[in-house]
Amino acid sequence: MHIHILGICGTFMGGLAALAREAGHKVTGCDSGVYPPMSDQLRALGIDLIEGFDADQLALQPDMFVVGNVVSRARLADGSPKFPLMEAILDAGLPYTSGPQWLAEHVLQGRHVLAVAGTHGKTTTTSMLAWILESSGQQPGFLIGGVPLNFGVSARLGAAQRPAPAAAPLGAAPLFVIEADEYDTAFFDKRSKFVHYRPRTAVLNNLEFDHADIFDDLAAIERQFHHLVRTVPPSGRVVVNGLEESLARVLHTGCWSEVTSFGAAISDFHAVGDPQAFDVVHQGHTVARVEWTLTGVHNQLNALAAMAAAHHVGVAPEQAAAALGSFQNVKRRMELRGTVGGVAVYDDFAHHPTALRTTLDGLRRTLGPGARILAVFEPRSNTMKLGAMKSQLPWALEPADLAFCHTAGLDWDAEQALAPLGVGPGQRAQTAPDIDTLVALVTQAARPGDHVVCMSNGGFGGIHAKLLQALQK
Repeated sequence: MHIHILGICGTFMGGLAALAREAGHKVTGCDSGVYPPMSDQLRALGIDLIEGFDADQLALQPDMFVVGNVVSRARLADGSPKFPLMEAILDAGLPYTSGPQWLAEHVLQGRHVLAVAGTHGKTTTTSMLAWILESSGQQPGFLIGGVPLNFGVSARLGAAQRPAPAAAPLGAAPLFVIEADEYDTAFFDKRSKFVHYRPRTAVLNNLEFDHADIFDDLAAIERQFHHLVRTVPPSGRVVVNGLEESLARVLHTGCWSEVTSFGAAISDFHAVGDPQAFDVVHQGHTVARVEWTLTGVHNQLNALAAMAAAHHVGVAPEQAAAALGSFQNVKRRMELRGTVGGVAVYDDFAHHPTALRTTLDGLRRTLGPGARILAVFEPRSNTMKLGAMKSQLPWALEPADLAFCHTAGLDWDAEQALAPLGVGPGQRAQTAPDIDTLVALVTQAARPGDHVVCMSNGGFGGIHAKLLQALQK
């Protein structure tokens, strides 16, 4: 089959392209401003990329157009379509489908799918779970919204048959681990992506309000999570964070599968000890110990979730704990980009206030109260741009000694939102309308021994390299 992917450079669609190519399909694709790192990965796989969404791409005559959720029926100021290729596909009556739908029909069929959902920690937990299964000899396939350092790729098909069948439902079915996003599927399918995946093992990691551009309130997201729960079979397992009231409400609405909880002291799986070295207690018995390089209570909870999911397909907790000891995390998750003049510069994907807080808390716990942390962030997600959570920013940034906010593209007053911290020269928070000004402010404030954490779900204008260069000068 020849598929042509609209929006191919997104993490999900790029991963789908890699899986399709590995499965033997012919793959081409297009995007606006074809960009790395995904463009580099795809070209290395021999996938032809086209710049833009021009209608002349119909001449490729693929068997199927696979449409990413970046595509819409939007019009430009002059009235012309923003995505003329999509208009041409519709006019010609050509076959098209969404990425999640294509994946469900052509990759996930016949596999034991382990899906990891949640507002935070999806990428990290999915990566942990894939590494646990890999370390236990299961050779899982996976599609992850980031690049796990243990694998070096964001997607692969995995073994066609499970190498080490376990005493679990469909024990011989090959395993596939997927990051299960609640964002909508496509302009023509407003269901959450994860309802297409039909998991046998579903991880509900946490649940807060997010995606204010498509959800009106938390209840609307809870409804989508319950749609996911409805797709888990009776022999399946729902792995749920026992600390989250929102998830308790989701399950209270109805659950028809085995439930395994983690996190709370009365959960099936909980941790005792510091996040960097802790015992794992399963149903009242200490069964394993995790010693690793990751920090933060959030990663401790991610680990418990991954262990509980792996347990469903026959991986013992002690095996899982040993695997986590060699887990190397994911690119852009507290990734040290360099140290200049005693100042360490990190890159982190955090963008929701809770994620900002847990990232900074984890670093503070590791460094202790004496070290200085400088938080540099941009409210880039649709939710943050809308200002839906601006009131939470002072709380989110509290663990940092200094905070620097990039304000380009915001319709709300960042200085007003950060006022509880104190804003301005010599205060705890400062704002900047552009990257160069932001770099100058941070460089001026930094001193040897500082830890500078740059947090964004985008490229952040290459601020990491610019900071290191400025510090060098």
